[in-house]
Parts: sequence; structure tokens; C-alpha cells
Amino acid sequence: MKVITRFAPSPTGFLHIGGVRTALFNIIFAKKNNGKVILRIEDTDKIRSTKEYERSIIDSFKWFGFLFDENFKQSDREEVYKKYLKKLIEQNKAYISKETPKEEGDRDEVIRFKNPNKKIKFTDLIRGEIEFDTTELGDFIIAKSLKEPIYHLAVVIDDFEMGITHIIRGEEHISNTPRQILIQEAIGAVRPIYAHLPLILATDKSKLSKRKHGESVSINFYKEKGYLPEAIINYLALLGWNPGTEQEIFSMNELIKQFDFVKVQKSGAIFNIEKLNWINKEYLKKLDKKTLFNEVKIRIEKKYKCVDEYLEKLLPIILDRISIFSDIDTMIELGELDYFFNEPKYAKEKLFWKNENDSQKTIIYLRKIIEIISKIGDWKDDVIKTSIMSYAEKEGKGGVLWPVRYALSGKDKSPDPFTLIFVLGKEKTIARIENAINILS
Repeated sequence: MKVITRFAPSPTGFLHIGGVRTALFNIIFAKKNNGKVILRIEDTDKIRSTKEYERSIIDSFKWFGFLFDENFKQSDREEVYKKYLKKLIEQNKAYISKETPKEEGDRDEVIRFKNPNKKIKFTDLIRGEIEFDTTELGDFIIAKSLKEPIYHLAVVIDDFEMGITHIIRGEEHISNTPRQILIQEAIGAVRPIYAHLPLILATDKSKLSKRKHGESVSINFYKEKGYLPEAIINYLALLGWNPGTEQEIFSMNELIKQFDFVKVQKSGAIFNIEKLNWINKEYLKKLDKKTLFNEVKIRIEKKYKCVDEYLEKLLPIILDRISIFSDIDTMIELGELDYFFNEPKYAKEKLFWKNENDSQKTIIYLRKIIEIISKIGDWKDDVIKTSIMSYAEKEGKGGVLWPVRYALSGKDKSPDPFTLIFVLGKEKTIARIENAINILS
């Protein structure tokens, strides 16, 4: 049996983070078994489905680099559903039902499935044997008309005709399975193998949903925040699946090689943004320098003018302080990078180390630092540190280094003074220290 899986999103909203995980597990499982995976846009809901959402879903998959072997749209298959509906009615397995509309927009005529009222058992790869009594479902609706099948009918027909062997989807679809099995039996379809993935939960253990958690459930949110697609894939693979080792960073090929439904948990998986950020930072470290540089430059130049040579020196400092690219935007907004581009402003008292308040003593320290810096020829951060450190250790590191650091940054928290001197350069460093001497004078 050749493994064939499918991911079937509905274009009634932007791609949900849980949908990406479902697509990922379908792709991993199919590729592991040398099978194929199908993308099927389920747009039978003509009122809520839009081209905008459809394009967004497809663009998101391109961003992730997800490759599907085949692509379908349910709206292109109306005649197929019509054929099956007619046959079900002819065989007395479905019937046209006269209805009393309860709300505005309700139909006075629909097509209902004739329920045989039986118990159904199926084996789930994650949850084991599951049993339902379908009597309580009654004669459920499968179409609004011959041209308007609803989800349960269309999905069963598509899965049958496309040869789907494994249905890998979210836990919330378990309740749909008995209806779909009944329809499978009615049309003579082979029953596929089911695997229902655990829910993705918020930190309060509620289901992660747009209604409650807003745009943070949409993949567009993470794209705009500057997350890397590889990092999101890596993190989502670990939501509900445990490789059984200490390994946490996986390439796509490693995921395909190691994945096994035996290691997928039944209970809900909590979405931990801190863990995602940590994984994203690990991927930032792996990113090639050119890509990193260009991404940082785009964000820096929204506010500051910055030559490439200067940004290259600044890059390691920025990367050390971010987990996602939008952290740069936050740093800029809070003024945390201002001192790299603008002369800092501060009160005289800020230049003193702890309880010290001797201006003349601090001026002596600062003048000596200018003298040391002026003589440095090989402008490297380690050379700068070695040149200054012996004097700082002799006179007292705090008393010497604190006023230097504050003169250069005007901040209580900033990179160490050696890094600041290296990035700012000799001319700018001396000018700022001389400005501090003038303030103390």
C-alpha cells in the first residue's frame, strides 16, 4: 500500500498555527514512507470562503517550503459530488428532506443521510480503539442541494477518489469520524487509517483559538514578527511528539527519519512562546551572515542612517540581544540602540561609580583612557580590552570603567565599555569621553 496523506484547509480564515502542525505531520509521515501528500482546499462553504484566505494559505506554505505532490480545490469538483448524491438517493441511502426553517436563511429542503443506527469502531494510531453509537446522530444533513454538498460528504468522496490511506488531523475531528465512516460504507469506500493529533493549548490549558487568543494563532502573526520558518517547523514538530532523546533542534530530514506515531502523545500540547523563541534564536545563530545582515539593516534603517561597515561591527551586539527579528523594532522603539547613533544625554551624577562623587578623580581616569585609546593601532575589541584592563585593575575597575561606559552610552545597562569603544570607533569614543570630562568640569 502506497501511503497517501492530505492536508485539507478551509479558506475561511488565515492559516492557524495548529493547521501548520497538521500539515507538517502529514508531510513527514508521507515522506518517511516514500508516499505522497495532497493539498486540498475545502471551499464548499461559499459564503465564508474567500480568495484572500486561499492565497494567504498557499503563500504561507511556500514560505515554509512545504511541497505538496498534488493540489485540488473542492469547488472544481461539484459534478463529482452531484454524481454520488444522486446515487445515494437512488439506493435509498439518502433522501430529500422537507424542513421547517428555524432561522432566516435556513433551507426548506435539504438532503439527509439515512442513518443505519449502528455502533462503529475504529483504531486510531495515537488513541487506540474508539467506539461510537451513531444512533444519536439521527439522519444527518449531507447536502443543502445536489450542487451544495456539506463538509462530511465532500471530504469522504475526496478521500476515496484520491486514494487517501491515512487521515492525520486534529483531535477536534474525532467526533466527525463516525458520520464519515457511515458515508464511506454507503459509497463503498475503503476505510482509511486515522491518527488524531493532540490539541495545541494555551498556557492556561485552554484550546488555542482565534476567538480567545486573537492573531497569535495565525501564522501571519509569526511571519510579521520575524520568526524563521525553519524554527517554527522545528518547534511545531515537538508539540505533541517526543523523539525520546535530548535532541531539540531538528532539520526536516531528521524529522522525517525519526518520526513515529508511537511517540505522539494523547494529551494536549502547551504552546510555549519562550521555547519557540529559544529555538528561533538557535536558528538565527545558524543563519548565513548575508541574510542576517540584510534583515537587520532593513529594520535599523527605518530610523537610523547606518553605513555597512558600522553595522557589521554592531551586528554581534544586536544578535546577542534578540530572539526574533522584531526584537530589533522593540529595541529601536525603546531607544535601546540610540547611543550607537546619537550623542547620549545624562546627568553629571550618573558618571560616578556607586558612592563616589569626586569629579577630579573621575576626570583623571577618563583622560588616561583617552591617552590609552589614542595609542591603539590595531583596532580590535580584544586589543582594546587588553590595553585598558591593566590600568583599570590598578586603579579599580568600577571607578575607571563605569564612567567610560556611561559616557559612551548614557545607559545603566549597555554592552561592556570595550565593545562600545570598538563599535563607536576611536574618534567618536574620544569625543564622547571629552564631553563627559566637560560635564564633570
